[in-house]
Amino acid sequence: MYLTQFRLNTARAGARKLLSSPQAMHAAVMSSFPEPPATEGGASSPRVLWRLDRNARSEVRLFLSSPARPDLTHLVEQAGWPAVATPEAPGWKTYDYGTFLARLDKGSTWDFRLTANPVHYARTKKGQKSTKRTAHLVPEYQLQWLLDRQDRGGFRVLEKPPERRHVQHGDEYQCVVREQRNLSFHKRGNDDRVQLLAVTYDGRLEVTDPDALRALLTRGLGKAKAYGCGLMTLAPTPQGS
Repeated sequence: MYLTQFRLNTARAGARKLLSSPQAMHAAVMSSFPEPPATEGGASSPRVLWRLDRNARSEVRLFLSSPARPDLTHLVEQAGWPAVATPEAPGWKTYDYGTFLARLDKGSTWDFRLTANPVHYARTKKGQKSTKRTAHLVPEYQLQWLLDRQDRGGFRVLEKPPERRHVQHGDEYQCVVREQRNLSFHKRGNDDRVQLLAVTYDGRLEVTDPDALRALLTRGLGKAKAYGCGLMTLAPTPQGS
């Protein structure tokens, strides 16, 4: 497994085109591999996952998890800084993700970031038996969507110390909804418009089942994985925090 990071040059038209269309970004991500990974789409196998982190208006980073090592030369040429790229510093960084995943231990704590598509199934009309997939729009329910999946996902979202909590629901957890964005685009060859809600969570977790968490980190969580949802990444918890 590999984890790749690429910073987009938001001043370029190519970058703005990719950022405006999850469909275009998905195609660019999949073009990073000479051949589509053999495990792509497998329910029990690692797959290609990606996420956009908007840390500032001019700082947008693409994170890419994949079973095969990607080549992002085309993204550097279209949406990066090709003039300063060298063989030693091609414009992106790829890390050995498998070694990191193998070291995950039960009981260890990590800061995490996840962009997901939190949805539920609801009846559109009173008394109607059929249901429709609908996005959770309220942060309270978006957080609960994540909490409902933590046991199966091999992690536990940590709670705040009592003295740091407030009265509103959800504030007892070390997790916040950092951002939510409405994504709307057309699929190729389809006139119907796809509409998705992408929600980004920042928080802190404890590993309860390393194997289950490794599966989540490499297969993704929730729906809309092809369009920038489902990828959770971990970072060391700062000492003393």
